[in-house]
Amino acid sequence: MSGATPSASPASAREAAYRRLRAEILSLELPPGTAISEKDISLRFGVSRTPVRECFVRLAQEGLLDIYPQRGTYVSRIDAHLVEEARFLREQLEAAVVRLAAADGLDPVSLAELEANLLLQQSCLDDGQDGSRMFRLDEEFHARLFAACGKSHTWSVIGSAGVHLNRSRRLRLAADPDWRHLLEQHRAILQAIRERAPERAERVMREHLQLVRLDRARLAELYPDYFRM
Repeated sequence: MSGATPSASPASAREAAYRRLRAEILSLELPPGTAISEKDISLRFGVSRTPVRECFVRLAQEGLLDIYPQRGTYVSRIDAHLVEEARFLREQLEAAVVRLAAADGLDPVSLAELEANLLLQQSCLDDGQDGSRMFRLDEEFHARLFAACGKSHTWSVIGSAGVHLNRSRRLRLAADPDWRHLLEQHRAILQAIRERAPERAERVMREHLQLVRLDRARLAELYPDYFRM
């Protein structure tokens, strides 16, 4: 019996390539407009070109890659119209969830988890410059809020619709490392939930999610090559 370690299955190689390339696009490690090729990605990831080709198709279906026959493949530019649609969807659903959380109240464990998240956000702010970590903590805060209300599936719907929105949000964190206003709004949201104040919780949440709209024009000016208007 051979002692060699079995190689990864084609399905696992395809999934690994997809997840890695998707993460690099969403994190802006591969900026909008970057040219990529099956050959380069297969060499860099250490997989054959077939799973890379398949993950290219999948990412193109998600709107993260633009594939032009005979011309090449490029990381898609951030679509400003899709950013606004995703922001609109997220605002409506998050307003409803935070209102529910404040009206019904949250259990002590959920409140403690949200508070712990805010402490980590404060630590990230104190350390400075780690936009990726702040983005993850921001997402975790909102995800925990949905989970605490029994709406985790709704949160997954927001995530699947928000790839352009999330790239815009990451760009904003990188462009402006002063994240105090974000943290202050998160604290105000949690305080409104603790005080069972649904109207205030909803108002602060809507103000919080309007930041994307206010930032979009500025980001398009700073990074004109990153956006499709």
